[in-house]
Amino acid sequence: MDQFLMQIFAVIHQIPRGKVTTYGEIAKLAGYPGYARHVGKALGNLPAESTLPWHRVINSQGKISLKGEDLVRQRTLLIEEEVEVSIAGKVKLNKYKWQP
Repeated sequence: MDQFLMQIFAVIHQIPRGKVTTYGEIAKLAGYPGYARHVGKALGNLPAESTLPWHRVINSQGKISLKGEDLVRQRTLLIEEEVEVSIAGKVKLNKYKWQP
């Protein structure tokens, strides 16, 4: 695994249950500011059996970026952690954003 992936996965592993953060914040904390899209791409390539809490990463508008069944899956996982998520996939960042 390359250094970029190791760094972003290390940051994502730290997001506590019941909190979310953004793709851009992950990139910044991992030492790669401006690489938000790359974080999203890396998460999109995770194997199904991954234990990484990928579902705690949302976009900078506080919304789930996924569509269809994937949006429902991420929304369900967040709700199970007591994160309030609208039907459209919106999360209140001011309430649920992880502050490392």
